[in-house]
Amino acid sequence: MSRALALAILLVASPLAHALDGEAILRQVDRKLNPESYEMYRKLINIEPDGRKKEFVLFTVKKGRATLRLGDNMWLYIPNVGKPIRITSLQSVVGGVFNNADILNLDYSVEYAVEKAVEEPKIYVLELKAKSGAVAYDRLKMRVDRASLTPTEIEAYAASGLLIKTLRFKYLKDFGGGLRRPATMETDSPLHKDYKSVMLYGSIKSRKLSDEVFTLDYLPRAAELR
Repeated sequence: MSRALALAILLVASPLAHALDGEAILRQVDRKLNPESYEMYRKLINIEPDGRKKEFVLFTVKKGRATLRLGDNMWLYIPNVGKPIRITSLQSVVGGVFNNADILNLDYSVEYAVEKAVEEPKIYVLELKAKSGAVAYDRLKMRVDRASLTPTEIEAYAASGLLIKTLRFKYLKDFGGGLRRPATMETDSPLHKDYKSVMLYGSIKSRKLSDEVFTLDYLPRAAELR
């Protein structure tokens, strides 16, 4: 009886021992995409249905692993306006299919909770739910390459279940300092027929930044960081 009982316990416990920790995978995805504190140069290209393109060069700095947010408010400084203006995740300061949340590279593990994690031969599939209504998308379905722990595709959904857009990550590149991540992110949307947006990552490197940089008072001086 004791041997049979021990075997039964082993058979029941074994699947639990291999249960995926989706939250840990998502945190690793965040760290694979971006260093803890960094500066970054990117080119954003919006492609219209007739083939015309609009291009923007983006310079970004970030410090720490958390997202600073007051409700659903973010802030943008435009020199001609002369003061910071409030924006939201769902808006896009440059037009196109990418919105502000896509552009700002927010940590997924801060914005979303993992509801389900599945292991497939070459990928993990994570189903994510927004932690608050301030987040751009209610749900995400993220496919993560198991070898590099970087996303290959993210489907973004509204609370109604409507597919808002699909983000595709391509071309793994060594950016130095131990950072190896996709160099291109593309997106399209059934809500923006025949439009497409592409993000090209030029350089990403670790950088130490003072807390003063991340205040509304400092925002008009942001160009000094370049």
